[in-house]
Order: sequence, then C-alpha cells, then structure tokens
Amino acid sequence: MRKGYLVLENGAIFEGVLVGQETFTSGEVVFNTSMVGYEQVASDPSYAGQIVVMTYPLIGNYGVNLNSMESGGLSLRGLVVRELCPDPEHHDSQMKMEEFLNRYNLVALVGVDTRAITRVLRTRGTMGGVITESITRKDELVEMARLAVQPPPGGYVLQVTCREITSQGTGPRRVVLLDFGAKRSIATSLAQRGCEVITVPADTDAQRIMEFNPDGVVLSNGPGDPRDCPYAVETIGHLVGRVPIMGICLGHQLLALALGGVTYKLAFGHRGANQPVKDLQTGRIYVTSQNHGYAVEESSLPGSEAYVSFKNMNDGTVEGLKHRYLPLMSVQFHPEASPGPQDTRYLFDEFIAVMDKESGRACG
Repeated sequence: MRKGYLVLENGAIFEGVLVGQETFTSGEVVFNTSMVGYEQVASDPSYAGQIVVMTYPLIGNYGVNLNSMESGGLSLRGLVVRELCPDPEHHDSQMKMEEFLNRYNLVALVGVDTRAITRVLRTRGTMGGVITESITRKDELVEMARLAVQPPPGGYVLQVTCREITSQGTGPRRVVLLDFGAKRSIATSLAQRGCEVITVPADTDAQRIMEFNPDGVVLSNGPGDPRDCPYAVETIGHLVGRVPIMGICLGHQLLALALGGVTYKLAFGHRGANQPVKDLQTGRIYVTSQNHGYAVEESSLPGSEAYVSFKNMNDGTVEGLKHRYLPLMSVQFHPEASPGPQDTRYLFDEFIAVMDKESGRACG
C-alpha cells in the first residue's frame, strides 16, 4: 500500500491510499454524485483537466466493461473514492476497477472521506488540487494546485476532439455531430433513430459542415469554459438559420454565445445523475444526468429571440433554450443519459421531427 494525499489550493489535505501506476497528478477538483456509471464518468471527455471525487462511497462493485466507455480513452486527471471494490460481481464485467486504472495509467486516491471533500467544494467552490505521495513541500503543492485550474492555450476542447471525420449509422437523415468532446452515446442515440451521423472535429468551419448537406447539426458536450472556443461560436453563428441545430451541454452554451448570450462559471457545477429540471412549457419535472461547470446567463437572452425552455429546480439556472422562429434547441443536461435516467431521451425524437419538418420529409 502506498500512502497518498489530496492537497487543495486552500491548504486542505486529505489522506488515502494510491492506486494505479502514477503517483502524482493535478487538476481542478470537482465532485460527481452518481451512484452508478463510473465507467462512463471516467471516460467522459468533458472531465478533461479535472480530478473527480465520487460522493457515492462504493466504486467498482460491478467491475468494468470497456463497451460502456464513452470515448477511446480517459481525459480526466485523477479519481478520488471512498472504497474501491476488490471483488466485483457482474456477468458483463471484464476487469476490476484497479485493472482499469492501470490499463489507462490513471491514478486514484482511495480510502478518503469523499463527502468531507465535497462539503469543502460546496462551501468554497471547485478549486485546484494535486494528488501526491509526499506532502513535505506543502507550500509548493498548494501553488501547484492553484495553477492546476488554468486551461491550456486554446482550452481543453482541441485536446479531446476527434482528429478525423467519421461516419456511423444509416437512414434517411444526415446529421453532422460537431465534436467538442462528444460522448459516444450521443452518436449512438441518433444512429438508433435512423440517422447517418457524421462526426467532425471541433474546429471544422461552417462551409465544410454544409458541404455534407446535413438535415441537422448537433453540438456536443465537452470540457472547459465555452469562451475558450471562439472558433466554434463563429461557426455556429454561420450555421444559425441555415440548418436545424441541437446543442447538448457545452454545445448548449456555445449556441447561447452565438445568439448573443453570456455564460458564467458556477460555484461547484452540476455533476451527477440526479439533477431535477422543469419543462417550462408543460410544467413537468424530469430527472437528468449532467456534467458542467458553466451556465447561461438568463438575463442576457431576451434580445436574441431565444427563450428558456428548461430550468434547474435546485438553483434556477438555465437548462434549455429554444428560438421563437428558427429550428434551434439546446439543453444543458444529457438526453442520452449514459450514465443516468433516460427521462429526456425523447428530445432526440423531437429534434428528428424538427429536421423532418424542415426537409419536408414529415409531409411525405
């Protein structure tokens, strides 16, 4: 057993045991409240640059199935858990969580009071941190933690986006998925509904996207501050009014910026599979899966002819947008779930109906 520590930029230290091949990492420390889905959390590109604290105390109890991964690798910097199950039980399990960590060279700090860390983050807000095997130079570690929240030049999106254009699925509709760090389940959800999904890199311009003659464009989830992606905002601005658009998570924020809105950083974000949101048109409450640290400022929207379609029931933040005249829709949460409740998967069907209407297919 190797003793290890999580050191936060405010000087707080939490002791545990290091698991995995690495012994040091740094990043923005955030917490996730999901009870299941640790495979998908670990492989979600939206966690690029972050150390994720899982509040649910038992992680790894059903093992790891690589078919459940949301990307081809891991983008997060580290994992902090209360208890790592040594003997998982599930008929689909391919390996233990510890083997998974070693396979992808990810360090985890185990045996930590994760709820105590969460209380600090909820009180002080997310902050930088380091996982280390030594705390003899605490002042240096605190400074490293403080610097760990700084994004790389150009932001994290360009680090996690795809490098090549790919296609999956067949059907009467063609959708271009603009990949800002897309989860695989977004493309899968569209393909299952009769769409050919063409996934393109985040910096693909509007002209190239329109060359595919798409019935619609989906703006994916992704990591970091949406204001680090001015190239994407420009592209989206050129697409607005030319093709139906659906934004998810970061894609929702980028669409808001393209419409003239403003975004801001939340104190500790929404990360978990239990976020209640209200459909402002029907009054219905849905439980959603979320992973984001930024939100759209509602007061910045009225002049853009966009209006709020969903709101978070916990803090009143904007959870969705629609446009009064154009075929645009976006949600801050994840309609594909993965992991999480499937309450809002119908939004993909709604977007497909919009595409069919715009193309005239619905009348055929």
